[in-house]
Amino acid sequence: MPAVPDATDDANGSNEPEIAPLMVASRAITSAVVRSLAGVSHAVTVSQVRVLVMLSSKGRVNLSSVADALDVNMSNASRTCDRLVRNGYVDRQVDPHDRRHVSLALTRSGRRLVHTVMDHRARLLSDVVAEMPTASRETLMQGLEAFNEAALRVELLTDRLDGDISRWLS
Repeated sequence: MPAVPDATDDANGSNEPEIAPLMVASRAITSAVVRSLAGVSHAVTVSQVRVLVMLSSKGRVNLSSVADALDVNMSNASRTCDRLVRNGYVDRQVDPHDRRHVSLALTRSGRRLVHTVMDHRARLLSDVVAEMPTASRETLMQGLEAFNEAALRVELLTDRLDGDISRWLS
């Protein structure tokens, strides 16, 4: 059985001992995110996936919402969305009464891509959790519920990009 990495092996080694297991877990979760994107990395960038996930959870949104969610200027958000439209993942609708108002929504292909990425990520994380003893799994899930609620309070986890997280907290 391979040794669990020590979180103090990180670049600066300044992690507080009480969060060392969390730091190691964050590496495992990051690895699941990267692996879930690896199969589609030829098609989209990380920023583009963030937009697709946002559209998946919120439905039709305007370009300003995308720029706010990505914390970028409108021209960067527009370029990101232009690529998604060109690749057939996003549908762009221009308001005929006000051409400055553009709304974006996922296409069927975009929904498939989001589903593929999220399903792969869920399988990877489920495989990890399945390796845990039952009592530890239950304790972890209870602890993560409290962690997620705290992350909401300190605004580390928001619904701007993370989608409707309330479905995960109920």
